[in-house]
Amino acid sequence: MDIIITLVFALMLLGIFLHFVPIGLWISALAADVHVGIFTLVGMRMRRVPPSKIVLPLIKANKAGLNVNVNQLEAHYLAGGNVDKLVDALIASQRAEMTLPFERAAAIDLAGRDVLEAVQMSVNPKVIETPVISAVAKNGIELMIKARVTVRANIDRLVGGAGEPTIIARVGEGIVTTVGSAEKHTDVLENPDEISRTVLGKGLDSGTAFEILSIDIADVDVGRNIGAQLQTDQAEADKRIAQAKAEERRAMAVAQEQEMKAYTQEMEAKVVEAQAAVPIAMATALKEGKLGVMDYYNLMNVQSDTEMRKAISRTGMKKAAPQHG
Repeated sequence: MDIIITLVFALMLLGIFLHFVPIGLWISALAADVHVGIFTLVGMRMRRVPPSKIVLPLIKANKAGLNVNVNQLEAHYLAGGNVDKLVDALIASQRAEMTLPFERAAAIDLAGRDVLEAVQMSVNPKVIETPVISAVAKNGIELMIKARVTVRANIDRLVGGAGEPTIIARVGEGIVTTVGSAEKHTDVLENPDEISRTVLGKGLDSGTAFEILSIDIADVDVGRNIGAQLQTDQAEADKRIAQAKAEERRAMAVAQEQEMKAYTQEMEAKVVEAQAAVPIAMATALKEGKLGVMDYYNLMNVQSDTEMRKAISRTGMKKAAPQHG
């Protein structure tokens, strides 16, 4: 029983020892002629750095002839970098005869960019296809243009340089400006390569992480007649303004008519009121002796005579009116 307990205890000690001292990894490094001290591996364990994440890329870099050491790779790992991809990028740049120092490659990786993809793009340029860009020539015709931009990664500007969206935005702006300066849309259709030359000459890759090699117009379609549409919209707007002004004048005329009717009714009311006051005034005058009976009869005769004359006048006007069969 004691032997079994001792054996289990020995196995536990051996497991703990092999966990902190990766003998197999140390032997692999020695076999690859990479000198990594056993205490260095133990120190990685204590710093919570997986030794395989450092030693295996170090072996790969050593076999490729790169001048890197354990401290550089471990510092890059602790900073949050991808050690394996970093070493692959350094090897790729060396094979392509590109100058890429370790510190710059580490900075590119820590900046969040794919350093290996950047090196590959420097060797093998990438084609970026823009979305359909709407541009209008001076004659008001819209052109729908799609372009393909061939870019190569600029290693020196990868840190702090703008990305693909900036390239697409600048190319779109250049296309809109170029087409907008054309007198007729047919000029653009006849020479689409003029857009490429003009846009390419604007230095659109300034401040970006890329170098523009070429801009090729992939497709050009004729869109709407924007000029005619704007004129139609303007005519419609003028029509609505004229209708609004006419409605305003009509409302003012109706208001004036209502005002005149109100005024006429007010005058008629005053006339009726005045007529109603006449008998009262005459009665008061008779009562006070200011108006005699004969004066009253003479006034009534004059009024009767006036009414008779009006009746005769109306009868004569009816006889004089033309007769229609």
